[in-house]
Amino acid sequence: MLSSIVVEKVSKRYGDHRALAAVDLTLTAGSVCALLGPNGAGKSTLLGILSTLVRATAGTIGYLEGERRRKLDDRLRADIGLLAHSSLCYGELTAIENLEFFATLYGVPDGAARARTLLDEVGLDARARDRAVRTYSRGMVQRLALARALLARPSLLLLDEPFTGLDRGGALALGARLGQAKADGAIVVCVTHDLEAIAGVTDHVAILVGGKLACDERDPAGYSYAALRERYHHHAG
Repeated sequence: MLSSIVVEKVSKRYGDHRALAAVDLTLTAGSVCALLGPNGAGKSTLLGILSTLVRATAGTIGYLEGERRRKLDDRLRADIGLLAHSSLCYGELTAIENLEFFATLYGVPDGAARARTLLDEVGLDARARDRAVRTYSRGMVQRLALARALLARPSLLLLDEPFTGLDRGGALALGARLGQAKADGAIVVCVTHDLEAIAGVTDHVAILVGGKLACDERDPAGYSYAALRERYHHHAG
C-alpha cells in the first residue's frame, strides 16, 4: 500500500487562469484529509492531479511505498479510488453489472460477492440493484459511485463532494465509512463543504484559497465541527 504522497510546488494553469500555485502538501497512510476552500479555490484541480487524470503545469508528486517511489503506471492507478462529480458508471447497466464490470477491469477476485458487500455497505436499496442506473435518483447514483471507488480496496481514496445528494443519515454513514478506510490504512482526501459530515473522522485539514495553500495542519485526535468551521472561516472567510 501507499505510505505517503508528497506534493511539491505543484502548479496548474489553464491558459491565463492560475488554478494552483506552488502547492506543497504531504498526505500519509491512515489519515483523512479534509480539502477545503471556497468555490474556484483549486480543490477539484488538485484532486484531479492526485488521481493522475490531470497533468500539473509545474511541480512533482511522489507516490511512496515506504522509501520506494512508485512508478506512474497502471498498477499505481489501480491503487487509486476516485469519486468525482461524474459517477463514472454506465446508465444502461444495473448496479451489479457496473460493479462486476469494474471488478473485471481491476482484477478483483469474486467480483459479484464484493459488489454485493459494497452495495450493502453504502446502503443502496436492494430492490434497485437490478434496475438500470439511469433510473436512479441522485443519491442512489452517489452511493453506487462510492461503491465503485471502493471496489479494488484502494490505498488512495479521492472524494470530490461525496455527500452530495445524500440525506443526513446517508452522509453520516459515509463519514463512518471513511473512518473505516482510515483505520484500514488508506490515504483519504475528501473535498467537501459539509463540515458536519466530515467532523470527527478527519485528522488533517488543508485549505486552498485562490489556488494557494492557506492552511495545512494535523491533529491525531481529529477535528470537531466547531474546529473545522473556525479554521475555514479564519482562512477562507
